[in-house]
Amino acid sequence: MKYSLKDFDYDLPDSLIATHPAKPRDHSRLLVLDKKTGAIEHKKFFEIIDHLNEGDVLVMNDSKVIPARLFAGKAGTGGKVEVLLHKKLGTDSWQCLLGGRVKEGLQLEFGRGLSAQVEKNNEDGTWDLKFNKKEDSLMEAIIRLGEMPLPPYIVSQRKIKKEKLKNISDKKNYQTVYANDGKAGSVAAPTAGLHFTPKLIDKILAKGIKIEYITLYVGLGTFAPVKEDDISKHKMHAEWVEIAQSTIKNLQSSIRNKKRVIAVGTTSARALEACFSDLPKKGAFKDWVDIFITPGYKFKIVDGLITNFHLPKSTLLMLVSALVGKANIDKAYVEAVKKKYRFYSYGDAMFIS
Repeated sequence: MKYSLKDFDYDLPDSLIATHPAKPRDHSRLLVLDKKTGAIEHKKFFEIIDHLNEGDVLVMNDSKVIPARLFAGKAGTGGKVEVLLHKKLGTDSWQCLLGGRVKEGLQLEFGRGLSAQVEKNNEDGTWDLKFNKKEDSLMEAIIRLGEMPLPPYIVSQRKIKKEKLKNISDKKNYQTVYANDGKAGSVAAPTAGLHFTPKLIDKILAKGIKIEYITLYVGLGTFAPVKEDDISKHKMHAEWVEIAQSTIKNLQSSIRNKKRVIAVGTTSARALEACFSDLPKKGAFKDWVDIFITPGYKFKIVDGLITNFHLPKSTLLMLVSALVGKANIDKAYVEAVKKKYRFYSYGDAMFIS
């Protein structure tokens, strides 16, 4: 069946957009969806352990979110420009989204000795910036000056609700507990992982469930909107993926032994499907990935998925529809709205089993 963009639209009351995470994280709600029968159960996230079997493998994206939203002044005029880092291009260069009137050659001043020049308009909404610092010194400046790149719908809803957020630390909350300091570079969180706590992870491991880590540096490929009504014409932005050789071997062993491979998040799912669609003969998998998964796609390795509730018309909603069937997803989302689940990045979770 051929789908158009409008087929993935749905109505969501603004009141169901989560503006902060559950506390504790693993006390968020969990909708369990059986991909074979379409049956639905309502649980708490910490109860997911009851739906995992000994020998199952959870695959988690250990990339770490950087404070990728920066604010600069235009050299000479002082005009303001908002910069959202998107993709690292080199030791001193990033591809970015820019808010404000800019042009090639413009010098941007961030303060505290950090500046950048607008090098190139990529004609796709992104711009290439060349900074005056490199590698570690550049990252240190970004961490010092930047803000966590919260999705716009969280920021706008907080303003509408006039929430008092003194006790909310997004630098901590918008980060998985297993984020690897050596894998810093994501500009959005792999949000399915936000529901896990160290205590829950320990219980999962104690039950004989395995955990493997992969890295996908989250960028526009994950959150860029689909603008084409014919979704087959949508072009995914590439994101960098790293999967260790030992992880690949362990996953191959699990497949041979008929154990379930469960992706934690759509980023993990896309990384796995890209890797196993063109598996290297030897060595680790390190490559740019732009796989676009829509209904009709046949999954090669992912058996189950832990995920959040996604925005209408998003590539993420299309991916989960491909895994469990669009009719099942439509039914589940109607049920989630009816039961007042919390949606999007800081919201509740779904387990497609």
